[in-house]
Amino acid sequence: MIQDNVGQLIATDQDLINAIMKNDLEVFDRTILVDSSVNIDSVCSQLDNCKLETACSYQSVEEFDSKNQTRWHMPDEYKQLDIAEHVLGLCNGDAELQRAGHELLLYQERDLFDLLRYCVYLVDVMRKNNIIWGVGRGSSVSSFVLYLIGVHRVNSLYYELPVEEFLR
Repeated sequence: MIQDNVGQLIATDQDLINAIMKNDLEVFDRTILVDSSVNIDSVCSQLDNCKLETACSYQSVEEFDSKNQTRWHMPDEYKQLDIAEHVLGLCNGDAELQRAGHELLLYQERDLFDLLRYCVYLVDVMRKNNIIWGVGRGSSVSSFVLYLIGVHRVNSLYYELPVEEFLR
């Protein structure tokens, strides 16, 4: 496989043929980005649950980012997680509920609920595998929601840190 200008792997026709011959299509994770020289029709007829896309010769970082905003690689249980209910369920008391509710509205306005779901998944994976991560870094520690999820260990409510420092 080759990499494009933003680091995304692009399958060649030989990569596809090898995967089909080995019946190992999971390596492509459902969506396959293929080189534009590949005869998609002939390869596509041999694939059942995969979607083929032709790679552009050039893809800007913005196009790449926009295209991949909906492709979060996490288990379905996390994709279906009601993040607002989850976060609010972690709160103790009215002050925490108010702060978390305010922040959740800001995250929702910015369409960042999938990011929060992924953060929950990432923290769960790190805890399960005993991976140590930092106490907190930069402006992210001003987010009480990230504190509740476990991304960092700085209680921004206690230190009266405004979330606007993080979500500008």
